Amino acid sequence: MSVSRSVAEVLADHVTLEVEGIDRMYLNVYVPGLQREQGVVGFFRFHRGHQFVSSALMDPMSKAFVTALETLARREKVPVVQFRKGQRKDDIAAEQRKKFKQAEGVVFIGKSQEKTPVFRTERRRNEKTGATYPWLVGSTAMVNHFYIYCVDRDFGPFFLKFCTYFPYNAKLCINGHEYAKQQLAEKGIRFEALDNGVLQCDEPKRLQCICAGLSAEKIDALLRKWLRLLPHFRPPGQ
Repeated sequence: MSVSRSVAEVLADHVTLEVEGIDRMYLNVYVPGLQREQGVVGFFRFHRGHQFVSSALMDPMSKAFVTALETLARREKVPVVQFRKGQRKDDIAAEQRKKFKQAEGVVFIGKSQEKTPVFRTERRRNEKTGATYPWLVGSTAMVNHFYIYCVDRDFGPFFLKFCTYFPYNAKLCINGHEYAKQQLAEKGIRFEALDNGVLQCDEPKRLQCICAGLSAEKIDALLRKWLRLLPHFRPPGQ
């Protein structure tokens, strides 16, 4: 009589390296005060000095933002790829990285239309005077997003996704396995890489220390570093 084995028991016989660490992280990047109507009104009235607030004020800012990104692409000869429906962005990124020979920089810029929260203007009427006035409300719309795929000396491959419409929210996507592989390579520690992980490492204890050392402070430093290098919306006081 044979006793069936669990999946964990079967896998245990084939494990060559066991390390705890972060896989992919998808982090929101935004200005909290600009996620609600009152904050947007305050931005345009008190920071920008406009008497009335309308979504028309956002259009020049959006065009300037897109122009800055397109200028970066032309100046640095960065490929711009229009993402198509059904395409896997990871596959496109992998192909583009094969052509990228620098230790650090922007690999390519992807462009995609996606639904996102926005602010738009409604015309409202004063019940007493009959006069109309603009009123800012939250809504959703299909707008362009730019995916800026980069390679960092410390973190390896990552990308920042920027919405091109006010308030220009972004997302930062990093991979803890790529961070670990980048750190091992920089320290001269031999390892065998997987597509998304490490198969074998000469110094597994140091690998575990590297994984455990991926802190919020290091991720924040990565974001701030690349926000200094890339065009983006800068909120009040920055």
